[in-house]
Amino acid sequence: MSLLAMFKSAGLTGFGYGSTAEQVTEGYSLTGQTILVTGCNSGIGQEACRVLAMRGALVLGTARTKEKAAAVCSTFTGKAIGYACELSNPLSVRGCVAAVKADGHRLDAIIGNAGIMMLPKLEKSHGYELQFFTNHIGHFMLVTGLLEQLKERGRVVMLSSEGHRQAPIGGISFENLSGEGGYQPLTAYGQSKMANLLFAKELQRRFVGTQKTAYAVHPGVVATKLARNLGPVLSRVLAATGPLFLKSVGEGAATEVFAAVNVKALPLAGSYLADSNVAKPRADAEDPALAARLWAESEKIVQALDNEAGSRQA
Repeated sequence: MSLLAMFKSAGLTGFGYGSTAEQVTEGYSLTGQTILVTGCNSGIGQEACRVLAMRGALVLGTARTKEKAAAVCSTFTGKAIGYACELSNPLSVRGCVAAVKADGHRLDAIIGNAGIMMLPKLEKSHGYELQFFTNHIGHFMLVTGLLEQLKERGRVVMLSSEGHRQAPIGGISFENLSGEGGYQPLTAYGQSKMANLLFAKELQRRFVGTQKTAYAVHPGVVATKLARNLGPVLSRVLAATGPLFLKSVGEGAATEVFAAVNVKALPLAGSYLADSNVAKPRADAEDPALAARLWAESEKIVQALDNEAGSRQA
């Protein structure tokens, strides 16, 4: 437990900053549930998979290669199956969707956990800035592709971040999704996390009239491989102060696991969660018009990618 956890009280849900994934699932049997988690091979994604499998769920863990995913899944106590899903590669994402469907899995939850952070220089995939493409478009393709596999009371959990507050003015720079019009690592990361948040908000609006639910979550600041692009100085600072101020992986995985399985999350559907409680996001993250515009733009991007893939196969 970090020093901060000792001084922060629990919220209305009974959980808080220092709660772990094991604690938010204590007493739960997830036998009969199937939960897909992206980024199963390290950090909080690995911890989420471990705890969910330990509680009895069948975990479908994805990583960039099937070999990596399968290797990690074999270490969990319980049932877990590895799938390849390289979120920056549309063919890999479509392949994952097809494989999950072919294997006949119906999903109780999808946790969009994987992501990349603060790339030091502009990198792109299919003409789009890589953080936006990987963190948002890849997950958009995966989740929308699997919606028909989602059970009647299924949940979708998107990993956002307090970093969404660093998104550009207006939330999403639709005119600069390539990054060519100017690139700042933190701003681009913030935009991708704002997109994750808006995606969850719009998804919840589309779930109205059903028992399905969607959430965006901030895991907290955790010392994981995600921070490898912070540079040597900041990395050393994190290494020195981490035990005092950073969350453990168990604490970092708590909120996404809480949103995916805990009954107390149900009345919080559509919310932005942190420390397993409702948190207030940046004002424009609550703008339904912005969320709807991002959804429409994402559909256009995905359609163009599918057309491109079809042309290559023809």
